[in-house]
Amino acid sequence: MKFKLKQLAVGAALAVGTLAAMAADTIKIGSVLSVTGPAAFLGDPELKTLQMYVEDINKKGGVIGRQLELVHYDDGSDASKANGFGKRLIDDDKVDIIVGGTTTGATMSMAPLVEKAGVPFISLAGAVVIVEPVKKWIFKTPHTDRMAAEKVFEDMKKHGITKVALFSETSGFGQSGKKETMGVASKYGIDLVANETYGPKDTDMSPQLTKIRNTAGVQAVFIFGLGQGPAIATKGYKQLGMTLPLYHAHGVASEEFIKLSGPAAEGVRLPAAALLVADKLAANDPQKPVAQGYANAFKAKWKTDVSTFGGHAYDGLMLAVDAIKRAGSTDKAKVRDAIEATKGFVGTGGLVNMSATDHMGLDLSAFKMLEIKGGDWTLAK
Repeated sequence: MKFKLKQLAVGAALAVGTLAAMAADTIKIGSVLSVTGPAAFLGDPELKTLQMYVEDINKKGGVIGRQLELVHYDDGSDASKANGFGKRLIDDDKVDIIVGGTTTGATMSMAPLVEKAGVPFISLAGAVVIVEPVKKWIFKTPHTDRMAAEKVFEDMKKHGITKVALFSETSGFGQSGKKETMGVASKYGIDLVANETYGPKDTDMSPQLTKIRNTAGVQAVFIFGLGQGPAIATKGYKQLGMTLPLYHAHGVASEEFIKLSGPAAEGVRLPAAALLVADKLAANDPQKPVAQGYANAFKAKWKTDVSTFGGHAYDGLMLAVDAIKRAGSTDKAKVRDAIEATKGFVGTGGLVNMSATDHMGLDLSAFKMLEIKGGDWTLAK
């Protein structure tokens, strides 16, 4: 009896040891996302996407023979909290790679940490400052704010619009967007005749919108922001009886924006990833199977609409997985080099070709110009 008990004890100890070894041998994907707070409609689908695909990849045997482990924290849309969580991921959780920051502010608050520690970091945020100048360990999946401004101005030029009012948010994303918009305006023959700002927590923007309405010569309005602010601005715009063409940046590319704006969103034009119009893409578009596959899987799992922000997380995770496979290990320097060497990767955001001088890998063709019609996304004409 004693011998049997001893055998059981040894067996139990071995089992615990094996489980501990297996746990220690997971590939740790760290993430700091804005799952709550003003940027929640970006962070929530990002987290859902990471959870869904980590589970899916693990069911299929993991990566390089190891299971993935997602370690995530919610910064509550507060960039200062992201820094503390980033430190925790690096020092305590000892993650192999980080996917996310949701916002530019959160990403930039973590940037010095990952650069110092030498941890590959794929951001899900928009501003060009994340990858320009190039930082050794930092990459990003979304199109930049500069690209958004250029795509919008390209469309305005096509429609003979030259005098524009810019209305930007005072957040990191909005202010970087403002700077980039001002920087490329003259290239497209655009004159910014009004330049107003709003705070991300503002609930009434009528004073700024009234100033824009009363500015002589304005032919169109371009709102640059993310979260709930742009929807409040859009509703205020219509309430003031403004009928000029209304453009937004890619920070509103989700069904949530249409829901929050209601009928006021009708006619809004914006640049966005092909994901929002996956079913409307040409049959031979290389993005169609990727975008449709992700959209269908997300809707089936979560019973909710897909957003480009979830798509950014999908691209970030798949880029990480692809790099780890090519590196054949989780050695951080090798994974970093593999991400930088990514070529011909088809994601929901476009065709990705990274290099030592480009840590995003997308060009302007990765953006589609969309228009909201009948409460749905359509390819703009």
